[in-house]
This record gives sequence, C-alpha cells and structure tokens, in this order.
Amino acid sequence: ETLSHRFHPVNSVMNQRRIMMNSTQISYFTLAAYFDTGSLKYLYFMILTLLYVLILCANVLLIVIICMNRSLHEPMYLFLCSLFVNELYGSTGLFPFLLLQILSDIHTVSVPFCFLQIYCVYTYISIEFFNLAIMSYDRYLAICYPLQYNTQMTSNKVLFFGPLILIFYTYVKILKVCFSGSKQTRQKAVSTCTPHLVSLLNFSFGICFELLQSRFDMISVPNVLRIFLALYIVTCQPLLNPVLYGLKMSQIRNICKGLFCCDVNTMSIFSQVKQSSNKLIKPFI
Repeated sequence: ETLSHRFHPVNSVMNQRRIMMNSTQISYFTLAAYFDTGSLKYLYFMILTLLYVLILCANVLLIVIICMNRSLHEPMYLFLCSLFVNELYGSTGLFPFLLLQILSDIHTVSVPFCFLQIYCVYTYISIEFFNLAIMSYDRYLAICYPLQYNTQMTSNKVLFFGPLILIFYTYVKILKVCFSGSKQTRQKAVSTCTPHLVSLLNFSFGICFELLQSRFDMISVPNVLRIFLALYIVTCQPLLNPVLYGLKMSQIRNICKGLFCCDVNTMSIFSQVKQSSNKLIKPFI
C-alpha cells in the first residue's frame, strides 16, 4: 500500500465509514475473567450478598448517627459522613452487577453499561482520594494548630494543594511535630491518625495493584487471586472504613454502644413484662 493510496480523500472517507460501521456493530463485551464454578456459584453469591448487606448496614448506620446527633456536626465527622456516602456509591456501582454475573451462564455486558460502570469506579476512586486528602489536612490542623483549627479549616487550601500533595505535606508536618514534641503529643498523634492512615494505606494498595495489572502482564498470577485483588478496592475498602472509624472514634463508638444497649434493655424489659403478665393470667385459667 502506497502513501498516496493510504491518504487519498476517497479512501480516507471509505475507511472512516468502515470504522464507523465496525464500531456500531459492537453492542456488548464478553467478560473473560469469569469462569465456570459449577454449583459453587451459589456459595459465592451468598458470601458476596452478605458482604454487600454488611457494607450497606455499616455505612448507613454511621451516616444516620452522624446526621442525627448534633454533637457530631463537626468538620471531621462531616468528612467521615462524606466518606461513608462514597463507600455506598462505589459498592453499589459494582455489587449488583457482580452478583448478577455470578449467577448468569453468559458473562456479557452492554457497551453503555460497561462505560457507566467504568465511570462509577473512577469517580469513586477520585472522590475517595479527595476525602482522604481533606481528612489528612483536618488531622494536621487538629494536631499542629489546635487553637487555630476553626479559622484554618477552609476548602480553598485543600483545592489549592490537590489531594496527593496535600496528603504528603500533612503527614510530613505531623511527623515533624511528633519527633519534636513530647511523648503525650506523639501518643495523641498516633491515636488520632491511625484510622486515617490505615484507610489510606489500604486504599493505596488497591490502587497500586490496579495500576500494575493494567501496565504489566499478570498471566503468572493465579486467576482467582487476580479477580480478588481487582475487586479489592471496591469490596474491602467500603467495609473497612465504617468498621475502623466506628470502633476507633470514641464518640461514634459510645453512641453505637448506647443504641445497642438501649435495644437490649428494651428487649429485656419487654420479656419481663410478658413474663409478669403470664403469671398474672395463670391463676385465672
């Protein structure tokens, strides 16, 4: 094929039409990562359904607790609420379709739905990093400038620095304060930053594997492990965050304890009333 033939106007138009015709013929993608699991697919379906229900319940519970309690209407807890909402968004963008594919015998996805799911995953990752960046800046101000916290906590500085730079900058400053401060300051910094740091490292691990998988040939990695690590970022992170912050943040933990203790006390009172009423009714029977 000569250069003139390749760039001839008529041939160019014909090639464009041929490309458009070929592109319009693609209506679905085949998902090659899925493989036949036989009767085990029902077990996988039940496990993932339970995981999805736990993610929904944990995140919704903490969102309701933060919204309903005025004592938690502070920047840190509002950022947590935003984080939990994003976990619901990311998991809902994946789990329903994943559960459907597990039970299906034909693993295909339409082109529009495929791009919609890609959009959901990428926006989930972007919002997650932005939330973690804001929370790192919040922890930096709370540890390094507690007296100027309310005046310094503005969104303009977060937008100016950008998520990744802000995370790196804040933790460098926190480490500097820890090394130069007292033992009490170090303990406070560790207890304050541990949930955020664990969440950040866990999320970064999932992102790193996604980048490695898209850049390098992972054929030597077992298929099951590749699927698990590919889904790690939108399965483990949405469950880890509410459990981590729910157990570590004392105010949220105390409110959760109060709710569950109240339910237990209500049930015990109800059972006691029922037993006493049965005793009163027995002599008349």
